[in-house]
Amino acid sequence: MPDVDAAEQRRGRLLWLLLALAVVLIDQLSKYWADASLVYAQPNPILPVLDITLHYNPGAAFSFLSNAGGWQRWLFTGIALAVSSYLLVWLMKLRREQWLLSLALALVLGGALGNLWDRLRLGHVIDFISVHWGSSYFPTFNIADAAITVGAVLLIVDTFLHPESGDNAA
Repeated sequence: MPDVDAAEQRRGRLLWLLLALAVVLIDQLSKYWADASLVYAQPNPILPVLDITLHYNPGAAFSFLSNAGGWQRWLFTGIALAVSSYLLVWLMKLRREQWLLSLALALVLGGALGNLWDRLRLGHVIDFISVHWGSSYFPTFNIADAAITVGAVLLIVDTFLHPESGDNAA
């Protein structure tokens, strides 16, 4: 007779992978909409502190290395592949009770894969969420970036709530 606990573990892992896939799908659908519907660099005010503005980012976070000449595309692709592989292995090793850490890793994994898809397909990442206060603007971002950020915050929270979880890293 199959081990019920092992089957439950597999189902739990599948749910985290489905969450990562949902992040990728929502991210890609929102980027498709932004690219098809918005005029490049033209702000569309939503709230006094929020615009929807289409931007292409060939660099990394905060447009790091965006003017590097093209080689950065492959550097960031390689980094995203390595990090995504590591996160996937780590996620598959977690126990069912490590749900907060699993949630965090699934969000980061989904966000990393969403931006990786852009880099491979387009050579740049599509950003469109623009937050500002007056004339001070935070760098434009996307759903994948938001998932990575929320996941990173949850990783930090998990570290404080469950310091022993670090012993189970991949």
